[in-house]
Amino acid sequence: MDESALVQAAQRGDIQAFNALVLSYQSQAYHVAYRILGDPAAAADATQEAFLSAYQSIRAFRGGSFKSWILRTVTNACYDALRYHKRRPAASLDGLGAEDNTQAGNFEAFLASGDESPAEAAERRELREAITQAALTLSVDQRVTFVLSDIQGLSYEEIAEIMQTSVGTVKSRLSRARAKLRDHLLRRPELLPDEYRQ
Repeated sequence: MDESALVQAAQRGDIQAFNALVLSYQSQAYHVAYRILGDPAAAADATQEAFLSAYQSIRAFRGGSFKSWILRTVTNACYDALRYHKRRPAASLDGLGAEDNTQAGNFEAFLASGDESPAEAAERRELREAITQAALTLSVDQRVTFVLSDIQGLSYEEIAEIMQTSVGTVKSRLSRARAKLRDHLLRRPELLPDEYRQ
């Protein structure tokens, strides 16, 4: 069954159709939430909240890209989680930025090399962790834009739809995010490949 048929069936109350949609997008949704929030438990909670919200409002979906709609729901859940933690800073954030190796597949592949030595693999993990930490210092809008573009590989148009903004704003946020990340990483040149060291 194709995606639009699944969406229509889910809108009629077919739970199996909605579950099929969840299975199609749960990994990507979790990865987006994890890279925005930096904490595996918070990302899992945000993903669960997003799918619950999507289930409750599936009848309001009026067509277009279901992927964009569900990722917008996920990013909104992340914004809610960040606002909650800002209001309640006593909540534990010990896991913030800690790598969840069981869920990091996309980002791992993003930086992976086919035939690397153990030392190269360790350097790549260190660089990945440095990028994760640097991303957590970005403003939320810049972080979301960076995650959707450079981690998830979405187009400017898809990001604009998810974030409900213009393509120009997406490009501006991404440019600023990349500049901040570059500046952050240049402070740790030992982690960068030789061609990027100054």
